[in-house]
Amino acid sequence: MPKPDGSLSAVVVSGGKQYRVAPGDKVLVDRLSAEPGSEVKMNRVLLLHDGDDVQVGAPSIDGLEISATVIAHTRGHRIDVLRYKSKKRVRVHRGARADLTAIEILPFGGKRKSAAKDDKKEAEEAEPKAEAEAKPKRGARKPRATKTKDDK
Repeated sequence: MPKPDGSLSAVVVSGGKQYRVAPGDKVLVDRLSAEPGSEVKMNRVLLLHDGDDVQVGAPSIDGLEISATVIAHTRGHRIDVLRYKSKKRVRVHRGARADLTAIEILPFGGKRKSAAKDDKKEAEEAEPKAEAEAKPKRGARKPRATKTKDDK
């Protein structure tokens, strides 16, 4: 379960159910047709929460996929269903177990403020000379277009 302190988390849909996930979470979802160790992409992301930034999809966020690694296929706990009618000799005992897949959520995209600041600083440090050459001098006038005899 993601921490409520404003860390990166998302709400995804798998098997018709919604799960709130964060990078590194291990989640049990309905059985997926993927081999253990393979990567699964969930493209139905309903909500992305990153600190103070919240993106809500209508119905899902376009261009955002969350990847997960399949850990193992397991089965859920046994559910007993008993049906009994008094005086009628009706006693039915059935059981069921859900087929589940354990997945681990891989790190996914989001706007990290500190990472965005670091990228911006690196970009500024990488090309300060190119910016200086491209900028016109302060107070310099633009050259005027002059009419020639050929222009009419």
